[in-house]
Amino acid sequence: MLESLSGLIGGQTGVNSAQIVNDLVQVTREPREAQIRNRQDLNNARISALASASSSLNTFAEALDTLLDGRRFAGDLISSNGSVATADFVNGQLPQGLPVTVEVQQLASEQRTVSRTFANGDAAVGEGTLTLDTSQGSFDIVINEDNDSLAGLRDAINDADAGVTATILTDVNGARLVLAGSEGADQSFTLSAPAAPDTLSDFAYPPASASGMSLVSSAANSRIIVDGVELNLSSNEVDNAITGVRLNLLAAAPGEAITISGDRPTSSVRDLVVEFVDAYNELREGLNNATRPGTDGTDGGPLAGSSAVRDMVRQLGSMSSTLLAAEGPYRTLADIGVRTNNDGTLSIDNARLGAVLETDMDAVSRMLDPANPDDSNPGLAGTLNAIRDSLQSEDGSLTLAQERYNAVAEDLREMLIDLDDDIDRYRAQLEQTFANMDRQLAVLRSTQSYLDQQISIWNDTDN
Repeated sequence: MLESLSGLIGGQTGVNSAQIVNDLVQVTREPREAQIRNRQDLNNARISALASASSSLNTFAEALDTLLDGRRFAGDLISSNGSVATADFVNGQLPQGLPVTVEVQQLASEQRTVSRTFANGDAAVGEGTLTLDTSQGSFDIVINEDNDSLAGLRDAINDADAGVTATILTDVNGARLVLAGSEGADQSFTLSAPAAPDTLSDFAYPPASASGMSLVSSAANSRIIVDGVELNLSSNEVDNAITGVRLNLLAAAPGEAITISGDRPTSSVRDLVVEFVDAYNELREGLNNATRPGTDGTDGGPLAGSSAVRDMVRQLGSMSSTLLAAEGPYRTLADIGVRTNNDGTLSIDNARLGAVLETDMDAVSRMLDPANPDDSNPGLAGTLNAIRDSLQSEDGSLTLAQERYNAVAEDLREMLIDLDDDIDRYRAQLEQTFANMDRQLAVLRSTQSYLDQQISIWNDTDN
């Protein structure tokens, strides 16, 4: 119908009605569409800026977690005899109680047994069922015609996943099966062969005959003395003897006391504070730009006036005065010389920071990164994570603001769709109006032509 009307407009009158309709439609559409597009641009800028602010907060928090977990600021752990034992940090824990003395009286060992020599790994061992008893339970090791070989027995033991590893060692004399358990006295194992037939008796341990497996080493615990206290441990990797320290026992040295100590220079803790302040200021400057107010001739930041970002700025702005520790000589960043500037960024009083590090560096470290953080002793990471979680929770101000902006974006998309519908109806109305006008003009022109003809006839008759 619209196409047929469009074809009629102006066709009988000589008037370019179609162009008039297009011009009227354009004049009507442009200001309304421009208004919606401008609102879309502003809302999209807000969505982008808010997402950037939230992402920057995440990056800041994650970088701080990584810095603290990496223990780079904690310096080094030092063993006075690295051939006897070395020391490493335990992730998530702060070393405490250093220095300590350690005497390694005995290393933990695994039970290891070896079979007699066979020609090679393909040599038959006999069919039957061996019973492997370990700390994990009892396991049947079945040997039949499909796996009747030394290699087949090895694979059957390994496939049982019983905590015992089987390997084959080969030299010029032939191949032998070696079984090894895990470190610790409670990790011993036995391998029983059936009495009849006795084809698998070569692999029994304890041996039922002279041909059974031989013991290479017994399962045993490590024994160490830490500051005079004897400890019996199931491994040579010890995490629970010294808080925050992993001991790696390398050799037994009865009677020799070695020292495990920490070497944490004040520069490492200072570097932690400096890196935190620099990262905080980068985040805060980004927020300041996004929220700057507009002035005459210049636009404000996309988040100017945003209550969500004001809440974020308020919470971050309190970090220098927030309690990081419930007790101790230093409990806030302000106590160690970190100050809040007028623009919300942080600065460091280097003289104050140097003095507190010289006086009690461990107290500063405990405040920044407590060994067991909780609500009363959150430390830097805990405080920042609490702010982030509050802002980004389901009912947090950043989350709610993002939802509001997304809802506005959807409303604006609907407004453009409605505008298209309105303009289509307006165009149809104009085309109908001009089509009617063209028809009326055509009738008038036809009438005028008829009258002109009649007048001409009358004039001719009079003459």
